[in-house]
Amino acid sequence: MRPFLVTCLGAVCTAALALSSAPAAGAHAVPAPAAAPRATSTPEPPGSTQSLPVPTPGAAAPDATDRDAATVPAPRTLGLPARTVHPFSLLGVVWEDAASELHGRVQVRTRATGTTRWSDWQDVQVHNDDAPDLGSAERHGSDVRGSTSPLWVGDSDAVQLRITPESSDRAPATVPAGLRLELVDPGRTPRGLRGAHAGPPGPVGTGAATAAASAANALLAPLGATEIPALDQVASLADIAAAGLLSPERAYVGARPRIVTRAGWGADEELREKAFIYTDTVRAAFVHHSGSGNDYSCDEAPALIRAMYRFHVKSNHWRDIGYNFLIDKCGTVYEGRAGGVAKPVMGAHTLGFNADSTGIAVLGTFTDDEPPRRAVDAIARLAAWKLGLYGVDPRKMTKLLSAGGNRFPKGSKVPLHVISGHRDGFTTDCPGLHLYNKLGAARAAAAGLQGR
Repeated sequence: MRPFLVTCLGAVCTAALALSSAPAAGAHAVPAPAAAPRATSTPEPPGSTQSLPVPTPGAAAPDATDRDAATVPAPRTLGLPARTVHPFSLLGVVWEDAASELHGRVQVRTRATGTTRWSDWQDVQVHNDDAPDLGSAERHGSDVRGSTSPLWVGDSDAVQLRITPESSDRAPATVPAGLRLELVDPGRTPRGLRGAHAGPPGPVGTGAATAAASAANALLAPLGATEIPALDQVASLADIAAAGLLSPERAYVGARPRIVTRAGWGADEELREKAFIYTDTVRAAFVHHSGSGNDYSCDEAPALIRAMYRFHVKSNHWRDIGYNFLIDKCGTVYEGRAGGVAKPVMGAHTLGFNADSTGIAVLGTFTDDEPPRRAVDAIARLAAWKLGLYGVDPRKMTKLLSAGGNRFPKGSKVPLHVISGHRDGFTTDCPGLHLYNKLGAARAAAAGLQGR
């Protein structure tokens, strides 16, 4: 059985998938609230996206209105002159064809909101290899775009962009059609969520989509919960067994880590597609870095995730945020794509291998920097629990069927570590060499946490 679609209408999910490697037998309805959970406070503004076209050779020059400086891109470069914009905190470049690549260097500088202080030029990670599978429902009938990785720049109200395309003696420099600079405002963090990594935030959000996202975790936390509490190993096993989700061969399940739900980081559930898509099981976990830089605080992590969510949906045209889980530098685990943290939700994180896997992204860039120890420990804790639900040993190898990518052709059965880096399934630098080198220790630690 291939990806399983669950549609949520009104405040009731008409179907959901139980934890089972045999979904035809294990699918069951999950109760949803008759009405959406009431918010205890008025939600803050949900955020916005500014989309600025980047002129290419032969195109009209950009509008000079409201520029801070009369600078223009240097010879042999493309870009946007410095200009004042509405406040934003995350940016990225997108283009029309997801199959096209941007070869060259992308750099930005930004101005902190309400100041005259400009940042130094920063590199934007050009290759964003996280994407829906080519044959997936997420691609059908959609206009999925190509993009760089999103970069977190903090609260800013001005920006300048320069793109230096690669060229050679054999071929002139080219760039994909339809280049646009996307500037994302994540919205103000709701009062109850400020400092969410340190303690339970307050409930936010109303509506059918909010109720449906919460109902997907109803076996693990109350409806409207902003976090799924941690359980020790004994309690985690008992909790799963009591729900009828644990079979005898799945006796190795790690303690459940605390997981901040989508309500907990302030997801605007009206942005995403309303249906949930599940695959057969979870055989592997792919570890990523977000490529969004390391210049954020743990208090800013919910805003960073909201911005990334909006970038994935509004700018990349994906159905939801791509990752199944995210981890910040303090080791806090966040629910990613909607559908239930214990279920085999199909993500958009490892092109070619999104089926029967889960995607875990550590917020940051670890090409040159070491990942925080707390984040690496959180990978092991999360993998010990999530993989344990499906009877999977984190130390083992598994085989996944490729849906097509730049490393393995469609239809090939590929041997992979149960805990793999993104680069194991796709030719990419992700998750950065420094994080990738920690995965061996994470496998051993996760197995130990399972009691193996």
